[in-house]
Amino acid sequence: MGLFWIKIVPMKIGVLLFLPLLCLVGCTADSEGDLIDPPQDATVTYQGDIMAIIGTNCLGCHRSPPVNGAPFSLTTYSQVGEVAESGLLLTAISRQTGELRAMPPPGRLPQATIDKVEKWIEQGLLEN
Repeated sequence: MGLFWIKIVPMKIGVLLFLPLLCLVGCTADSEGDLIDPPQDATVTYQGDIMAIIGTNCLGCHRSPPVNGAPFSLTTYSQVGEVAESGLLLTAISRQTGELRAMPPPGRLPQATIDKVEKWIEQGLLEN
């Protein structure tokens, strides 16, 4: 028992002392800026924000020419702007997964992404 005690106990004490120190050091890099949402007055543009969302989530079907039954192309700013202005874009991406005509088909976009598209529309469909 003596040899076991000599090898294990110091290791347990070391772990018990090290873990709280690790937690303390790991949390010191947090800043208040990490906890605050981005400014609500930020400008959303097609080139800076929306084009990447469309490219990642829509162009699989809404390319030129459209495939998989997509009724229109979304490859240019004017095409995306026209569909956004009509209300179809926001309506389609706001539907819940599984609803009729919900886009994209694999699953609903994160709410923050939908909010960004909505903000772009509200701000007047800025290109740059």
